[in-house]
Formats: sequence, C-alpha cells, structure tokens
Amino acid sequence: MYRTLVLAALAGMIAGPALAAGGSCSTAPKSQFKPKATLEAQLTGEGLTVRQIKVEKGCYEVYAVDKAGKKVNLAYNAETLEKLDNAEAGEN
Repeated sequence: MYRTLVLAALAGMIAGPALAAGGSCSTAPKSQFKPKATLEAQLTGEGLTVRQIKVEKGCYEVYAVDKAGKKVNLAYNAETLEKLDNAEAGEN
C-alpha cells in the first residue's frame, strides 16, 4: 500500500509540469494585451491565412486556414502570445 502511494506521488510530481505546459489565458487588463496585428503577422509568417481573431477571456481565438487549405482553430494568451494547447481555452 505504501509503495503504491509513493509511486503515485512520484508520477504526479513528474507529470505535473508537463500537464501545466499547455498555458492559460491572460488575467491582465486589456491594455497589456499585445496587438492582434502582431499575432496575425506571426501566423502569416508561419504560412497561415488568418480569417478572424477574437478576444475571449484573456485569449486570442484564431480562425485560420493552413497551407493545405484546412481550417484551423487556435488559441493564444493575449498578453504573451503563447500558443495554448486547448483551442477553446477562452470559452471555458
């Protein structure tokens, strides 16, 4: 029993940072958000055609089309422009 508990605790300590790496939306005031144009330029440089960028609860939600013509939905922290793992981050 003790061994199982110790192994579970170790697994949690190892996996914790990996699970947190997804990032989160900004809690800063809108005045501290980076401009949408900066994000759009970054994405255009990566080969995406940006259709729309919306602000949702501290995130930029991006609707774009990739080089293959596939629609993509991405989310970025509006303050840092860090890409988030959850494309619906601002909606939660």
